[in-house]
Amino acid sequence: MRGDGDGWMIGENGSRHWGKHGAAGLLLRAPSNSGPSDRAEPMVLLQHRALWSHQGGTWALPGGARDSHESTEHAAVREAHEEAGISADQLCVRSERVTASVESGWSYTTVIADTDHPLSTVPNGESTELRWVPESVVAELPLHPGFASSWPSLRTEPLRVLLDTANVLGSRPNGWWKDRAGSTGALLASLAETLPRTVELPSGQYGWLTRIDAVLEGQARDAVVDDPRIPVIVADGSGDDTLVDHAHLAGGLTAMVTADRGLRDRLPESVQVLTPSVVLGWL
Repeated sequence: MRGDGDGWMIGENGSRHWGKHGAAGLLLRAPSNSGPSDRAEPMVLLQHRALWSHQGGTWALPGGARDSHESTEHAAVREAHEEAGISADQLCVRSERVTASVESGWSYTTVIADTDHPLSTVPNGESTELRWVPESVVAELPLHPGFASSWPSLRTEPLRVLLDTANVLGSRPNGWWKDRAGSTGALLASLAETLPRTVELPSGQYGWLTRIDAVLEGQARDAVVDDPRIPVIVADGSGDDTLVDHAHLAGGLTAMVTADRGLRDRLPESVQVLTPSVVLGWL
């Protein structure tokens, strides 16, 4: 039944945690409205908790108790609707992570989602304010202790992705070989529409991805791509050699999309690998 999660979970040592079946919150991320979309800093929606609430006066995520019949994703999205007026069709869930757990079995799950612009919000009585906050200044606010402890593992870093375009294109048997340039252009245009976005990396880090650098070789060099979110690197010779060169020059958080084992073995250890199926799953 609706609301059967409301209440305190009491541990053997007398500790109390809200939510008889655990709790969940929504970390909703959006690009800022200022500057080009391919360089926009991400912002997150934070709730300034009402003074009467537990840890009132601190900043945290919209969230609350999970009901027995709910998934953690459903609970987090429902709470965001109740506390901020945001509906499920306005966001895309990217990931979820248990960010707190105790011996009693209680846990808190942070559900991570994106939206394409900072949404208008409608606070309820549990908030004194809802605010879109640039990621770079979140830690400067007086955060709820639970959110403060989990925030370092949830925040994003700017992510650069190098695309082994031929390998990704070849992973889909959709007749691309009949028109390699046209199929390449269509693939890259589709990928551009998925940006910007939060990306969970194999390391467990989260990256904020605003552009994908696509390496083109052979007939694919003739592909028409006109979107700043997909800058094209034309290989003079081997596409693999070009990818490796750029991987070694890359700084910061970098990933490559490929299923080519030989290419993966040539990459610096700092470069993480995403499989084509993961990236194609964004479409």
